[in-house]
Amino acid sequence: MPELSPRRRMLVLAICCMSLLIVSLDNTVLNVALPSMQQDLHAGTSGLQWTIDAYTLVLASLLMLAGSTADRIGRKRVFMAGLVVFMLGSVLCSLAPNLEALVAFRMVQAVGGSMLNPVAMSIITNTFTDPRERARAIGAWGAVVGISMAAGPLVGGLLVESVGWRSIFWINLPVGLAALLLTLRFVPESRAPRARRPDPVGQVLVIALFGSLTYAIIEAPSTALTSLAPLVVLALAALAALLLYEPRRAEPLIDLRFFRSAPFSGATVIAVSAFAALGGFLFLSTLYLQNVRGLTALEAGLWMLPMAVPTFLCAPLSGRLVGTRGPRLSLVIAGLAMTASAVLFAVFEAETSNVTLFAGYVLFGVGFGFVNAPITNTAVSGMPRAQAGVAAAVASTSRQLGQTLGVAVVGAVLASGVGSASYREAFVSAARPGWWILVACGFAVLVLGAVTSGRWARGTAERTAGRLASPEVRDAAVTAERA
Repeated sequence: MPELSPRRRMLVLAICCMSLLIVSLDNTVLNVALPSMQQDLHAGTSGLQWTIDAYTLVLASLLMLAGSTADRIGRKRVFMAGLVVFMLGSVLCSLAPNLEALVAFRMVQAVGGSMLNPVAMSIITNTFTDPRERARAIGAWGAVVGISMAAGPLVGGLLVESVGWRSIFWINLPVGLAALLLTLRFVPESRAPRARRPDPVGQVLVIALFGSLTYAIIEAPSTALTSLAPLVVLALAALAALLLYEPRRAEPLIDLRFFRSAPFSGATVIAVSAFAALGGFLFLSTLYLQNVRGLTALEAGLWMLPMAVPTFLCAPLSGRLVGTRGPRLSLVIAGLAMTASAVLFAVFEAETSNVTLFAGYVLFGVGFGFVNAPITNTAVSGMPRAQAGVAAAVASTSRQLGQTLGVAVVGAVLASGVGSASYREAFVSAARPGWWILVACGFAVLVLGAVTSGRWARGTAERTAGRLASPEVRDAAVTAERA
Protein backbone atom coordinates (compact mmCIF):
# COMPACT_ATOMS: atom_id res chain seq x y z
CA MET A 1 0.00 0.00 0.00
CA PRO A 2 1.45 3.44 -0.92
CA GLU A 3 2.24 5.96 1.82
CA LEU A 4 -0.80 8.21 2.29
CA SER A 5 -1.07 11.77 3.56
CA PRO A 6 -2.44 12.26 7.11
CA ARG A 7 -5.74 13.57 5.70
CA ARG A 8 -6.08 10.58 3.35
CA ARG A 9 -5.34 8.19 6.21
CA MET A 10 -8.11 9.76 8.28
CA LEU A 11 -10.49 9.40 5.34
CA VAL A 12 -9.60 5.72 4.95
CA LEU A 13 -10.22 5.23 8.68
CA ALA A 14 -13.62 6.94 8.40
CA ILE A 15 -14.62 4.71 5.46
CA CYS A 16 -13.59 1.56 7.32
CA CYS A 17 -15.51 2.75 10.38
CA MET A 18 -18.64 3.05 8.24
CA SER A 19 -18.54 -0.69 7.61
CA LEU A 20 -18.23 -1.35 11.34
CA LEU A 21 -21.13 1.02 11.95
CA ILE A 22 -23.60 -0.87 9.77
CA VAL A 23 -22.55 -4.24 11.16
CA SER A 24 -22.71 -3.02 14.78
CA LEU A 25 -25.96 -1.14 14.22
CA ASP A 26 -27.47 -4.28 12.73
CA ASN A 27 -26.78 -6.19 15.96
CA THR A 28 -27.92 -3.52 18.44
CA VAL A 29 -31.04 -2.62 16.46
CA LEU A 30 -31.96 -6.29 16.14
CA ASN A 31 -31.78 -6.84 19.90
CA VAL A 32 -34.35 -4.10 20.51
CA ALA A 33 -36.65 -5.63 17.87
CA LEU A 34 -36.54 -9.18 19.32
CA PRO A 35 -39.82 -9.00 21.29
CA SER A 36 -41.68 -7.63 18.21
CA MET A 37 -40.21 -10.40 16.06
CA GLN A 38 -41.16 -12.94 18.71
CA GLN A 39 -44.78 -11.85 18.59
CA ASP A 40 -45.05 -11.39 14.82
CA LEU A 41 -43.22 -14.59 13.83
CA HIS A 42 -44.48 -16.70 16.76
CA ALA A 43 -40.94 -17.53 17.87
CA GLY A 44 -39.78 -19.08 21.13
CA THR A 45 -36.57 -18.29 23.00
CA SER A 46 -34.55 -20.61 20.77
CA GLY A 47 -35.99 -18.92 17.67
CA LEU A 48 -34.83 -15.54 18.97
CA GLN A 49 -31.40 -17.00 19.67
CA TRP A 50 -31.14 -18.23 16.08
CA THR A 51 -31.96 -14.80 14.61
CA ILE A 52 -28.79 -13.57 16.33
CA ASP A 53 -26.61 -16.66 16.26
CA ALA A 54 -27.28 -17.61 12.62
CA TYR A 55 -25.56 -14.34 11.74
CA THR A 56 -22.70 -14.46 14.24
CA LEU A 57 -22.08 -18.17 13.60
CA VAL A 58 -21.64 -17.78 9.83
CA LEU A 59 -19.61 -14.65 10.44
CA ALA A 60 -17.27 -16.44 12.84
CA SER A 61 -16.91 -19.38 10.46
CA LEU A 62 -15.94 -17.27 7.42
CA LEU A 63 -13.88 -14.44 8.91
CA MET A 64 -10.52 -16.19 8.64
CA LEU A 65 -11.27 -17.24 5.06
CA ALA A 66 -12.21 -13.63 4.22
CA GLY A 67 -9.05 -12.29 5.86
CA SER A 68 -6.71 -14.64 3.98
CA THR A 69 -8.63 -14.14 0.72
CA ALA A 70 -8.33 -10.36 1.06
CA ASP A 71 -4.59 -10.69 1.68
CA ARG A 72 -4.38 -12.79 -1.48
CA ILE A 73 -6.62 -11.10 -4.08
CA GLY A 74 -6.88 -7.56 -2.71
CA ARG A 75 -8.40 -6.02 0.41
CA LYS A 76 -10.29 -3.25 -1.38
CA ARG A 77 -11.89 -5.74 -3.78
CA VAL A 78 -13.06 -8.07 -1.01
CA PHE A 79 -14.25 -5.13 1.12
CA MET A 80 -16.43 -3.78 -1.70
CA ALA A 81 -17.87 -7.24 -2.40
CA GLY A 82 -18.75 -7.54 1.29
CA LEU A 83 -20.65 -4.24 1.23
CA VAL A 84 -22.73 -5.39 -1.75
CA VAL A 85 -23.61 -8.78 -0.24
CA PHE A 86 -24.40 -7.24 3.15
CA MET A 87 -26.82 -4.75 1.60
CA LEU A 88 -28.46 -7.53 -0.43
CA GLY A 89 -28.90 -9.61 2.72
CA SER A 90 -30.43 -6.62 4.51
CA VAL A 91 -33.05 -6.19 1.77
CA LEU A 92 -33.90 -9.91 1.93
CA CYS A 93 -34.23 -9.80 5.74
CA SER A 94 -36.73 -6.95 5.49
CA LEU A 95 -38.87 -9.12 3.16
CA ALA A 96 -38.66 -12.39 5.17
CA PRO A 97 -42.12 -14.04 5.36
CA ASN A 98 -41.34 -16.29 8.36
CA LEU A 99 -38.73 -17.09 10.99
CA GLU A 100 -36.98 -19.73 8.89
CA ALA A 101 -36.54 -17.31 5.98
CA LEU A 102 -35.30 -14.57 8.31
CA VAL A 103 -32.65 -16.90 9.75
CA ALA A 104 -31.57 -17.90 6.22
CA PHE A 105 -31.33 -14.27 5.06
CA ARG A 106 -29.39 -13.35 8.19
CA MET A 107 -26.85 -15.92 7.04
CA VAL A 108 -26.61 -14.11 3.68
CA GLN A 109 -25.94 -10.90 5.59
CA ALA A 110 -23.21 -12.69 7.52
CA VAL A 111 -21.43 -13.77 4.33
CA GLY A 112 -21.13 -10.09 3.42
CA GLY A 113 -20.27 -9.09 6.98
CA SER A 114 -17.39 -11.58 7.06
CA MET A 115 -15.72 -9.56 4.28
CA LEU A 116 -16.04 -6.24 6.12
CA ASN A 117 -14.65 -5.91 9.63
CA PRO A 118 -11.50 -8.08 9.44
CA VAL A 119 -10.65 -6.68 6.01
CA ALA A 120 -11.27 -3.13 7.21
CA MET A 121 -9.03 -3.77 10.22
CA SER A 122 -6.34 -5.11 7.90
CA ILE A 123 -6.63 -1.95 5.76
CA ILE A 124 -6.27 0.18 8.91
CA THR A 125 -3.26 -1.84 10.08
CA ASN A 126 -1.50 -1.35 6.76
CA THR A 127 -2.49 2.34 6.57
CA PHE A 128 -1.36 3.28 10.10
CA THR A 129 2.10 1.76 10.42
CA ASP A 130 3.21 3.80 13.45
CA PRO A 131 2.23 1.86 16.62
CA ARG A 132 0.88 4.91 18.45
CA GLU A 133 -1.11 6.14 15.45
CA ARG A 134 -2.46 2.64 14.95
CA ALA A 135 -3.53 2.38 18.59
CA ARG A 136 -5.39 5.71 18.33
CA ALA A 137 -7.02 4.61 15.06
CA ILE A 138 -8.16 1.39 16.69
CA GLY A 139 -9.52 3.44 19.59
CA ALA A 140 -11.58 5.49 17.16
CA TRP A 141 -12.70 2.23 15.55
CA GLY A 142 -13.85 1.02 18.97
CA ALA A 143 -15.75 4.27 19.55
CA VAL A 144 -17.94 3.39 16.57
CA VAL A 145 -19.24 0.43 18.59
CA GLY A 146 -20.28 2.92 21.25
CA ILE A 147 -22.03 5.04 18.62
CA SER A 148 -23.92 1.99 17.40
CA MET A 149 -24.89 1.10 20.96
CA ALA A 150 -26.22 4.60 21.52
CA ALA A 151 -27.90 5.11 18.16
CA GLY A 152 -28.98 1.52 17.50
CA PRO A 153 -31.50 1.06 20.32
CA LEU A 154 -32.96 4.56 19.80
CA VAL A 155 -33.20 4.31 16.02
CA GLY A 156 -34.42 0.73 16.30
CA GLY A 157 -37.00 1.65 18.91
CA LEU A 158 -38.34 4.51 16.77
CA LEU A 159 -38.53 2.31 13.66
CA VAL A 160 -40.15 -0.63 15.46
CA GLU A 161 -42.73 1.63 17.09
CA SER A 162 -43.55 3.67 13.96
CA VAL A 163 -42.99 1.37 10.97
CA GLY A 164 -42.35 -2.16 12.25
CA TRP A 165 -39.39 -4.44 12.86
CA ARG A 166 -38.74 -5.02 9.14
CA SER A 167 -37.63 -1.41 8.74
CA ILE A 168 -34.59 -1.93 10.99
CA PHE A 169 -32.77 -3.54 8.05
CA TRP A 170 -33.33 -0.53 5.78
CA ILE A 171 -30.86 1.69 7.66
CA ASN A 172 -27.97 -0.45 6.36
CA LEU A 173 -28.63 0.61 2.78
CA PRO A 174 -27.71 4.36 2.72
CA VAL A 175 -24.63 3.88 4.95
CA GLY A 176 -23.50 0.84 2.95
CA LEU A 177 -23.98 2.60 -0.38
CA ALA A 178 -22.02 5.66 0.80
CA ALA A 179 -19.19 3.41 2.07
CA LEU A 180 -19.13 1.55 -1.26
CA LEU A 181 -18.80 4.73 -3.35
CA LEU A 182 -16.17 6.25 -1.05
CA THR A 183 -14.14 3.03 -1.04
CA LEU A 184 -14.17 2.95 -4.83
CA ARG A 185 -12.84 6.50 -4.94
CA PHE A 186 -10.44 6.87 -2.02
CA VAL A 187 -9.22 3.53 -0.62
CA PRO A 188 -6.07 2.22 -2.36
CA GLU A 189 -5.79 -1.46 -3.18
CA SER A 190 -3.43 -3.56 -1.07
CA ARG A 191 -2.56 -7.22 -0.70
CA ALA A 192 0.03 -9.39 0.98
CA PRO A 193 3.39 -9.59 -0.84
CA ARG A 194 2.96 -13.34 -1.28
CA ALA A 195 -0.46 -14.92 -1.78
CA ARG A 196 -1.62 -17.58 0.67
CA ARG A 197 -3.19 -20.75 -0.68
CA PRO A 198 -6.81 -21.61 0.15
CA ASP A 199 -7.45 -24.22 2.84
CA PRO A 200 -10.86 -25.78 2.06
CA VAL A 201 -10.43 -28.68 4.50
CA GLY A 202 -9.64 -26.32 7.37
CA GLN A 203 -12.62 -24.14 6.44
CA VAL A 204 -15.01 -27.12 6.50
CA LEU A 205 -13.64 -28.22 9.87
CA VAL A 206 -14.15 -24.73 11.34
CA ILE A 207 -17.77 -24.64 10.11
CA ALA A 208 -18.40 -28.14 11.52
CA LEU A 209 -16.91 -27.19 14.90
CA PHE A 210 -18.73 -23.87 15.35
CA GLY A 211 -22.04 -25.04 13.87
CA SER A 212 -22.40 -28.30 15.82
CA LEU A 213 -21.35 -26.70 19.11
CA THR A 214 -23.76 -23.77 18.79
CA TYR A 215 -26.69 -25.95 17.68
CA ALA A 216 -26.17 -28.31 20.61
CA ILE A 217 -26.12 -25.46 23.14
CA ILE A 218 -29.19 -23.64 21.77
CA GLU A 219 -31.34 -26.73 21.41
CA ALA A 220 -30.24 -28.37 24.70
CA PRO A 221 -33.21 -27.08 26.80
CA SER A 222 -35.79 -28.62 24.44
CA THR A 223 -33.96 -31.68 23.09
CA ALA A 224 -33.04 -35.01 24.68
CA LEU A 225 -29.37 -35.34 25.53
CA THR A 226 -29.13 -38.55 23.51
CA SER A 227 -30.16 -36.61 20.40
CA LEU A 228 -27.47 -34.00 21.04
CA ALA A 229 -24.67 -36.52 21.62
CA PRO A 230 -23.80 -36.86 17.89
CA LEU A 231 -23.38 -33.07 17.65
CA VAL A 232 -21.01 -33.03 20.63
CA VAL A 233 -19.02 -35.88 19.08
CA LEU A 234 -18.88 -33.99 15.77
CA ALA A 235 -17.61 -30.84 17.51
CA LEU A 236 -14.88 -32.75 19.35
CA ALA A 237 -13.87 -34.62 16.18
CA ALA A 238 -13.67 -31.37 14.19
CA LEU A 239 -11.53 -29.77 16.90
CA ALA A 240 -9.17 -32.75 17.01
CA ALA A 241 -8.92 -32.80 13.22
CA LEU A 242 -8.06 -29.08 13.15
CA LEU A 243 -5.30 -29.54 15.72
CA LEU A 244 -3.83 -32.44 13.75
CA TYR A 245 -4.34 -31.17 10.18
CA GLU A 246 -3.53 -27.47 10.32
CA PRO A 247 0.10 -27.71 11.56
CA ARG A 248 0.90 -30.01 8.61
CA ARG A 249 -0.02 -27.39 6.02
CA ALA A 250 2.52 -24.87 4.80
CA GLU A 251 -0.19 -22.16 4.67
CA PRO A 252 -3.04 -23.19 6.99
CA LEU A 253 -6.34 -21.39 7.46
CA ILE A 254 -5.47 -21.08 11.16
CA ASP A 255 -1.74 -20.77 11.77
CA LEU A 256 -1.49 -22.37 15.20
CA ARG A 257 1.95 -20.79 15.65
CA PHE A 258 0.13 -17.50 16.34
CA PHE A 259 -0.94 -18.95 19.67
CA ARG A 260 2.65 -19.35 20.85
CA SER A 261 2.44 -15.61 21.49
CA ALA A 262 0.98 -15.15 24.97
CA PRO A 263 -0.46 -11.69 24.16
CA PHE A 264 -2.13 -13.05 21.03
CA SER A 265 -3.55 -16.10 22.84
CA GLY A 266 -4.67 -13.90 25.71
CA ALA A 267 -6.32 -11.42 23.35
CA THR A 268 -8.16 -14.29 21.66
CA VAL A 269 -9.59 -15.68 24.91
CA ILE A 270 -10.31 -12.17 26.20
CA ALA A 271 -12.23 -11.42 22.99
CA VAL A 272 -14.32 -14.58 23.41
CA SER A 273 -15.02 -13.75 27.07
CA ALA A 274 -15.81 -10.06 26.54
CA PHE A 275 -18.13 -10.59 23.59
CA ALA A 276 -19.81 -13.57 25.25
CA ALA A 277 -20.58 -11.15 28.08
CA LEU A 278 -21.86 -8.56 25.58
CA GLY A 279 -24.08 -11.05 23.74
CA GLY A 280 -25.54 -12.45 26.95
CA PHE A 281 -25.96 -8.99 28.50
CA LEU A 282 -27.88 -7.55 25.54
CA PHE A 283 -30.03 -10.67 25.20
CA LEU A 284 -31.07 -10.70 28.86
CA SER A 285 -31.52 -6.91 29.05
CA THR A 286 -33.76 -6.68 25.99
CA LEU A 287 -36.08 -9.46 27.07
CA TYR A 288 -36.23 -8.12 30.62
CA LEU A 289 -37.02 -4.52 29.70
CA GLN A 290 -39.78 -5.35 27.23
CA ASN A 291 -41.20 -8.71 28.34
CA VAL A 292 -40.92 -8.21 32.11
CA ARG A 293 -41.12 -4.47 32.66
CA GLY A 294 -43.48 -4.04 29.73
CA LEU A 295 -41.55 -1.15 28.15
CA THR A 296 -41.92 -0.23 24.50
CA ALA A 297 -39.03 -0.75 22.10
CA LEU A 298 -38.20 2.98 22.24
CA GLU A 299 -38.29 3.05 26.06
CA ALA A 300 -36.04 -0.02 26.14
CA GLY A 301 -33.67 1.76 23.75
CA LEU A 302 -33.48 4.74 26.09
CA TRP A 303 -32.55 2.41 28.96
CA MET A 304 -29.57 1.21 26.89
CA LEU A 305 -28.05 4.71 26.83
CA PRO A 306 -26.35 4.37 30.26
CA MET A 307 -24.37 1.49 28.72
CA ALA A 308 -23.82 3.01 25.29
CA VAL A 309 -22.52 6.44 26.32
CA PRO A 310 -19.65 5.13 28.50
CA THR A 311 -18.68 2.72 25.71
CA PHE A 312 -18.49 5.62 23.25
CA LEU A 313 -16.48 7.81 25.65
CA CYS A 314 -14.10 5.14 26.95
CA ALA A 315 -13.14 3.52 23.62
CA PRO A 316 -10.92 6.37 22.33
CA LEU A 317 -9.49 6.85 25.84
CA SER A 318 -8.57 3.17 25.84
CA GLY A 319 -6.91 3.56 22.43
CA ARG A 320 -4.74 6.39 23.75
CA LEU A 321 -3.84 4.38 26.87
CA VAL A 322 -2.83 1.40 24.74
CA GLY A 323 -0.70 3.66 22.54
CA THR A 324 1.14 5.28 25.47
CA ARG A 325 1.13 2.68 28.28
CA GLY A 326 0.36 -0.65 26.63
CA PRO A 327 -2.75 -2.85 26.93
CA ARG A 328 -2.57 -3.91 30.60
CA LEU A 329 -4.29 -0.92 32.26
CA SER A 330 -7.18 -0.93 29.75
CA LEU A 331 -7.72 -4.67 30.18
CA VAL A 332 -7.65 -4.51 33.98
CA ILE A 333 -10.18 -1.64 34.01
CA ALA A 334 -12.37 -3.53 31.56
CA GLY A 335 -12.27 -6.75 33.58
CA LEU A 336 -13.05 -5.01 36.87
CA ALA A 337 -15.96 -3.01 35.44
CA MET A 338 -17.56 -5.93 33.59
CA THR A 339 -17.22 -8.22 36.60
CA ALA A 340 -18.71 -5.62 38.95
CA SER A 341 -21.63 -5.06 36.58
CA ALA A 342 -22.49 -8.76 36.38
CA VAL A 343 -22.14 -9.14 40.17
CA LEU A 344 -24.76 -6.40 40.65
CA PHE A 345 -27.24 -8.48 38.65
CA ALA A 346 -26.23 -11.89 40.03
CA VAL A 347 -26.02 -10.98 43.74
CA PHE A 348 -28.07 -7.83 44.22
CA GLU A 349 -30.77 -8.46 41.58
CA ALA A 350 -30.09 -5.11 39.93
CA GLU A 351 -33.24 -5.45 37.80
CA THR A 352 -35.46 -4.83 40.82
CA SER A 353 -34.26 -1.22 41.34
CA ASN A 354 -33.81 1.59 38.85
CA VAL A 355 -30.66 2.78 40.66
CA THR A 356 -28.86 -0.58 40.58
CA LEU A 357 -30.07 -1.26 37.04
CA PHE A 358 -28.62 2.08 35.92
CA ALA A 359 -25.34 1.39 37.73
CA GLY A 360 -25.09 -2.07 36.16
CA TYR A 361 -25.51 -0.62 32.67
CA VAL A 362 -22.93 2.14 33.28
CA LEU A 363 -20.33 -0.30 34.62
CA PHE A 364 -20.79 -2.68 31.72
CA GLY A 365 -20.48 0.20 29.24
CA VAL A 366 -17.21 1.34 30.84
CA GLY A 367 -15.82 -2.19 30.75
CA PHE A 368 -16.78 -2.86 27.16
CA GLY A 369 -15.49 0.55 26.08
CA PHE A 370 -12.03 -0.24 27.45
CA VAL A 371 -11.74 -3.81 26.18
CA ASN A 372 -11.93 -3.46 22.39
CA ALA A 373 -8.79 -1.45 21.59
CA PRO A 374 -6.31 -3.67 23.50
CA ILE A 375 -7.81 -6.81 21.93
CA THR A 376 -7.35 -5.56 18.39
CA ASN A 377 -4.01 -3.88 18.96
CA THR A 378 -2.54 -6.94 20.68
CA ALA A 379 -3.79 -9.27 17.98
CA VAL A 380 -2.06 -7.44 15.13
CA SER A 381 0.95 -5.90 16.90
CA GLY A 382 4.17 -7.81 16.42
CA MET A 383 2.75 -9.92 13.60
CA PRO A 384 4.34 -9.65 10.12
CA ARG A 385 2.37 -7.12 8.05
CA ALA A 386 1.97 -9.78 5.35
CA GLN A 387 -0.25 -11.73 7.76
CA ALA A 388 -2.15 -8.77 9.15
CA GLY A 389 -5.39 -9.88 7.51
CA VAL A 390 -5.26 -13.35 9.03
CA ALA A 391 -4.29 -12.06 12.49
CA ALA A 392 -7.09 -9.48 12.44
CA ALA A 393 -9.51 -12.15 11.23
CA VAL A 394 -8.64 -14.44 14.15
CA ALA A 395 -9.37 -11.57 16.55
CA SER A 396 -12.67 -10.83 14.79
CA THR A 397 -13.54 -14.53 14.76
CA SER A 398 -12.97 -14.66 18.51
CA ARG A 399 -15.37 -11.74 18.98
CA GLN A 400 -18.11 -13.31 16.90
CA LEU A 401 -17.61 -16.76 18.42
CA GLY A 402 -17.83 -15.20 21.86
CA GLN A 403 -21.06 -13.38 21.03
CA THR A 404 -22.48 -16.56 19.51
CA LEU A 405 -21.66 -18.62 22.59
CA GLY A 406 -22.86 -15.88 24.94
CA VAL A 407 -26.32 -15.77 23.37
CA ALA A 408 -26.44 -19.56 23.05
CA VAL A 409 -25.37 -20.40 26.61
CA VAL A 410 -27.20 -17.59 28.44
CA GLY A 411 -30.31 -18.11 26.31
CA ALA A 412 -30.28 -21.85 27.01
CA VAL A 413 -29.90 -21.23 30.75
CA LEU A 414 -32.75 -18.71 30.68
CA ALA A 415 -35.04 -21.05 28.71
CA SER A 416 -34.38 -23.88 31.18
CA GLY A 417 -35.11 -21.62 34.15
CA VAL A 418 -38.28 -20.09 32.76
CA GLY A 419 -39.75 -23.40 31.56
CA SER A 420 -43.50 -23.13 31.10
CA ALA A 421 -43.85 -20.07 33.35
CA SER A 422 -44.18 -16.53 32.00
CA TYR A 423 -41.19 -14.24 31.66
CA ARG A 424 -42.76 -11.75 34.04
CA GLU A 425 -43.01 -14.30 36.85
CA ALA A 426 -39.79 -16.26 36.48
CA PHE A 427 -37.27 -14.03 34.71
CA VAL A 428 -35.21 -12.63 37.61
CA SER A 429 -34.58 -16.01 39.24
CA ALA A 430 -34.17 -17.81 35.89
CA ALA A 431 -31.63 -15.24 34.70
CA ARG A 432 -29.42 -15.43 37.80
CA PRO A 433 -27.26 -18.38 36.57
CA GLY A 434 -26.79 -16.45 33.32
CA TRP A 435 -25.50 -13.41 35.21
CA TRP A 436 -23.03 -15.65 37.07
CA ILE A 437 -21.74 -16.81 33.68
CA LEU A 438 -21.16 -13.17 32.80
CA VAL A 439 -19.31 -12.70 36.12
CA ALA A 440 -16.95 -15.49 35.05
CA CYS A 441 -16.45 -13.82 31.66
CA GLY A 442 -15.54 -10.49 33.24
CA PHE A 443 -13.15 -12.17 35.68
CA ALA A 444 -11.45 -13.97 32.78
CA VAL A 445 -10.85 -10.59 31.08
CA LEU A 446 -9.33 -9.24 34.30
CA VAL A 447 -6.98 -12.17 35.00
CA LEU A 448 -5.84 -12.77 31.42
CA GLY A 449 -5.38 -9.05 30.84
CA ALA A 450 -2.97 -8.88 33.76
CA VAL A 451 -1.12 -12.13 32.99
CA THR A 452 -0.64 -11.80 29.21
CA SER A 453 0.52 -8.18 29.02
CA GLY A 454 3.82 -8.26 30.96
CA ARG A 455 7.48 -8.59 30.00
CA TRP A 456 7.38 -12.39 29.74
CA ALA A 457 4.35 -12.22 27.44
CA ARG A 458 6.00 -9.63 25.18
CA GLY A 459 9.01 -11.91 24.88
CA THR A 460 6.84 -14.74 23.57
CA ALA A 461 5.30 -12.33 21.05
CA GLU A 462 8.73 -11.31 19.74
CA ARG A 463 9.84 -14.92 19.35
CA THR A 464 6.61 -15.83 17.59
CA ALA A 465 6.94 -12.91 15.17
CA GLY A 466 10.43 -14.13 14.31
CA ARG A 467 9.13 -17.61 13.52
CA LEU A 468 6.30 -16.20 11.39
CA ALA A 469 8.48 -13.85 9.36
CA SER A 470 9.40 -14.90 5.84
CA PRO A 471 12.95 -16.30 5.28
CA GLU A 472 13.89 -13.07 3.49
CA VAL A 473 12.82 -10.96 6.46
CA ARG A 474 14.66 -13.23 8.91
CA ASP A 475 17.84 -13.10 6.83
CA ALA A 476 17.66 -9.30 6.70
CA ALA A 477 17.23 -9.14 10.47
CA VAL A 478 20.25 -11.40 11.04
CA THR A 479 22.36 -9.31 8.66
CA ALA A 480 21.34 -6.13 10.47
CA GLU A 481 22.26 -7.62 13.86
CA ARG A 482 25.69 -8.69 12.59
CA ALA A 483 26.32 -5.27 11.10
